[in-house]
Formats: sequence, C-alpha cells, structure tokens
Amino acid sequence: MKKLIKQKTNFLNDMLDGLSKTNKQIEIISDTVVVRKNKKEQGVSLVSGGGSGHEPAHAGYVAKGMLDAAVCGEVFTSPTPDKILSAIKAVDNGDGVLLIVKNYAGDVMNFEMAQEMAEMEDIQVATVIVKDDIAVEDEAQRRGVAGTVIVHKYAGYLAEKGLSLTEIKDKVEDLLPKIKSIGMALTAPMVPTTGQYGFDIEEDEMEIGVGIHGEKGLSREKVEPVNQIVERLIQVLLTEVESDELIVMVNGMGATPLSELNIAAKYVGENLEQKSKSIAHWLVGDYMTALDMQGLSLTFVPSSEELLVALTDTTESPYFH
Repeated sequence: MKKLIKQKTNFLNDMLDGLSKTNKQIEIISDTVVVRKNKKEQGVSLVSGGGSGHEPAHAGYVAKGMLDAAVCGEVFTSPTPDKILSAIKAVDNGDGVLLIVKNYAGDVMNFEMAQEMAEMEDIQVATVIVKDDIAVEDEAQRRGVAGTVIVHKYAGYLAEKGLSLTEIKDKVEDLLPKIKSIGMALTAPMVPTTGQYGFDIEEDEMEIGVGIHGEKGLSREKVEPVNQIVERLIQVLLTEVESDELIVMVNGMGATPLSELNIAAKYVGENLEQKSKSIAHWLVGDYMTALDMQGLSLTFVPSSEELLVALTDTTESPYFH
C-alpha cells in the first residue's frame, strides 16, 4: 500500500492536525470535532459530519456561510454520539442547532442519539436527512452523497440571514426531495486504515451508481468514453428531475483530475443543451469524495432564484468554489 501517511492508526488525527495548521479559522475540540474558531453569538448553528474519507466534506465546510461544526468519524465510520453531542454543545448559542445528516444507518442512529442527549440538556435541536442518491430505488433507503454539500451551503445562507431553526428546517426539507445525484467509478478506493480496496473491479470495467464508500452500484459495465458515461447518468437523473433550468454539480470522487471533470462538464452541457435544458449554475470539483476513487457524480437541482443566491453568496470555506 502506497499512501502519504505516517501510521494508519493516526490517519484521522494527523489529517485534522494538518487542517487546523493551514486553516486558522477553525479549531479542533474533543479530538475529532472541528468548530469555527469564532463562535456565532446569535443565529442557528449548523452541525454535520460522518465518516472521514470524503474530504473536503465535512470539516472543509466549517466556515462562515456554511457549517459551524463538523464531527469526523474514522474512515467510512460514523462518529459516536458523544462526539456529536460535544459539537452541538460547542456551537449552541441559544438559538438552536440544525443537524445535517447523510442517510446511512450509523449516522442517522448516532446523530439521533446525540440530539436526544442535547435536548435533555435543554438545547433546541432539529435534524434534516439527505437522501439524494437515486442509484438506490427505495427512496427511504437512498444514501446521502454530494448533494449534501448543496444543503450545507443553502442552510448556511439561511442561517446567516437570521432565519429561525424551524424556518431553516422547513426550507431545507422543501429542497431535499429536489436534489438528485448519481455516481460512477473507474477504480475502487484504497482504505488507508485497512490497506484494502473497497471493492474489486477489472481494468476495463466501470461501476454505474456506486456509493461514496464503494457500495455496489446499479450495474458493472465495460468502460466507455466520457460522453457516453454522462449520457447514462443524465438519462437516469432526468427521470426524476423535471425542470428546464438546472443547477449542476460535477463532483470528483478523489482521484479524478480537474481536467477530466471539466471534460465531463463539457459533455454534460452539450447533452443537456440537446435536451433543451439550460444550466443556471455550475459546481465543478471535489466536493464529496471517496478517498482516492477515480470517478465522478452528477447532481441536478431545479434552479430557483433563492437557491442561486444562496449558492453564490459569500462563504469563507476555501473548498466551496
């Protein structure tokens, strides 16, 4: 295993130590909890998190205009309720805390337990659960993937505008069913803490519908040119997204060069134009990765004036472009 690490057992702590050295706007508390150094004196606070390996999600989005705290579990492992509770207590200022949770059993269970513990200490907490991965047919079981980052930015914008916890939760829950994502992979992620690949795949194969932890996708196919790959993904997305004006995210899975993401964006744009769809806003880059998996995901959201303003509003996160 070739990795730029010192010891696999220190992967998470070393990563967070490096992040705190290069980003003076954050600090690390409770070992694996990242918070904004300048705590909000008023307004709803936002907490998200999950297993590590998806960087810059979620710690990279702890910044003015986005999250107030991120709780980092070990690689592909949910953070524990006590760490989540530490984050809630650290950022609460009396105006309430919104938890933004990806729909994985461990995350949902542990964030729910933390919410219950916080409420026992008279902290006002609400939760939204992101389920944007349409590769899973059962909508209740859909995973939270790259669309989660759009939720971070939208909720962060609403919080900066001074909306109440109930108002933010209601607006986010109205947006959630409109966010649709699907991914694909050419290679499997190498998990540095185990030295094992997330799944086996042949050199001439690709996985369509793969999850951000290497979960099984919709189908295993022979590798195709990128224009044909994005056509496959777009066809599935447009069965669920009914809008002529879209916000489009082309998200890298960790090992895909930006040059290739831009090539993909070219063919996404041409494909949608042929289908008489316009793109109101692009997000292209690594937003929600899977360690060093080579591949990409597409996220489509119907455009609205408020969402466009939210996505283009200022944030101090260096990772939200």
